[in-house]
Amino acid sequence: MKKSLVVLTASLLLGCEAKVDDLQVFIAEVKQTTPVNIEPYPQFESKPRFVYSAVDLRSPFQHPRNTGAEVKEVASQPNCAQPDFKRTKQPLEKFGVDALSVTGEFFSNGKKWALIQSSSGGLFKATIGDYLGLFFGKIDSIQDGTVSFTEMLPDGAGCWQKKQATLTMLSKAGENNV
Repeated sequence: MKKSLVVLTASLLLGCEAKVDDLQVFIAEVKQTTPVNIEPYPQFESKPRFVYSAVDLRSPFQHPRNTGAEVKEVASQPNCAQPDFKRTKQPLEKFGVDALSVTGEFFSNGKKWALIQSSSGGLFKATIGDYLGLFFGKIDSIQDGTVSFTEMLPDGAGCWQKKQATLTMLSKAGENNV
């Protein structure tokens, strides 16, 4: 019985062959009649080698070591307002006024202080007489969540003009608070 089952299965498998003669003829005809047009690869001209010569310079992906801009003194005119260039800069003078906001105020040892936050997230305390901003801003008063200060802006002729400005608790860092 096993032999007859094996013979029957083998005969069925042999009888199930696909007839693909007509497909093979069609493929051969298409191959003979179709022209083959393969474009040649384009010729690339070689470019001269580039030698990187800035190895000794700072990487553009690293912060510069000296963050403060160099301030050059201009020959002053007589009776002309000038900031004190020799004074040591305070931490809040690294930020523009638009990058600062008042977050609160408090009293300590009889002195009123303002909490000022920078757009980078730093929190600083400042009192009357401290400096902030990029233009020698000196704090004049701290009242009701408002810090009033006087900036000194260059007029281009060697003199500096004083300008009043304020920071308030309602404004956010990055807004124009002036």
